[in-house]
Amino acid sequence: MPPLRGFLRSSATSNDPLKRHRTVTDPVLVPGLAGIPAAKSSISFIDGSAGILAYRGHRIETLAEHSNFEETCFLILEGRLPNREELQTLRSDLASRRGIADSVVQTLGSLPKNGHPMNGLQVGLATFGMTRPKVDVKDPASVREAVLCLIAATPTIIATLERLRRGEDYLAPPADANTAGAFLHMLNGEAPSAIAERTLDCCLVLHAEHTMNASTFAARVVASTEAGPYTVASSAVGALYGPLHGGANERVLEALESIGGAVNVPDWYAQKRASGGKVMGFGHRVYKTKDPRAHTIQRLAGELFEAHGSTPIYDTALALEKAVVEDLGDKGIHPNVDFFSGIVYQKLGIPTDVFTPIFALARMVGWMAHYEEQHQDNRIFRPAQIYTGAHDAPWVALEDR
Repeated sequence: MPPLRGFLRSSATSNDPLKRHRTVTDPVLVPGLAGIPAAKSSISFIDGSAGILAYRGHRIETLAEHSNFEETCFLILEGRLPNREELQTLRSDLASRRGIADSVVQTLGSLPKNGHPMNGLQVGLATFGMTRPKVDVKDPASVREAVLCLIAATPTIIATLERLRRGEDYLAPPADANTAGAFLHMLNGEAPSAIAERTLDCCLVLHAEHTMNASTFAARVVASTEAGPYTVASSAVGALYGPLHGGANERVLEALESIGGAVNVPDWYAQKRASGGKVMGFGHRVYKTKDPRAHTIQRLAGELFEAHGSTPIYDTALALEKAVVEDLGDKGIHPNVDFFSGIVYQKLGIPTDVFTPIFALARMVGWMAHYEEQHQDNRIFRPAQIYTGAHDAPWVALEDR
């Protein structure tokens, strides 16, 4: 058998382990796999230089203005916009699957009240999956049922987690509300205002999908092992939890609150720059201009504050944006979606540590679309590595070490 391409044939006379293991063309490490294609996908598209994000060919600005979360879910899952009947069917399908079993509520209630909701969401999704029929990953209908259940029940799990840690009881989802309205109702115990519901609905549209980000890649890796959708969802939540990914919006709000007002921004930013610290909410691995989602969320914030009263933290955010862009804008550093989303969520009465679970609520549809796409032509992910350790290490008996 000929030697594997890219490797030297081992020499029987060579005592140099490096020669026996060295590749003909030394591989080049790309930290974080930046820019390395890991899959083909028709779900979403990004042009970072032009500031473009599109779902199935539809620009995010158009969807944010004209669409809603349920319609966007259909688009992402099916690859096209629904007609009126199809949209109503999806709304009904989701509404009928929002409830969670008593055993899930009991499990959520047993978790430490001071734990982070993202950890609770992982537990909740895994427990929820255990109450559902086993998924046949080879059967598209079985998978789609699990996908709908996950999209529908994730808001209920998140709202229930928050209610239970506040000492309140589980509140069943309303039967006639959309996803955003049902979530806010379950969270706060009352129907939301029209502007609050529309604001959250638009935020869900903006966060629903974003190509091969860390959590979506994690979802596809786990999906490639033929694990079921509930396990995949829980693993994706784990990846999203990190402050370099979904957890950034929490850190943004914490930073803005620590500044103490717009008047303090110049000194705060000068100290941050001098120390080499990172200003959360700015810059993006893909976008070299202002995140297109940030434009929409900033507009939503203005509309929400006009209806419900502004907040000093928004003025701080605007002053910080001005300072950072004037300093680093020519280097491609601009606000990303996390910079304004936390401010909006805070105004909606959502606790800071529930911001990232809401990100997961929206992104569940993107993860599940990638799950289904992965299984169209699945191959388990098994990347290579560049080994930097020793070869042929001598064995030393325990008594001689």
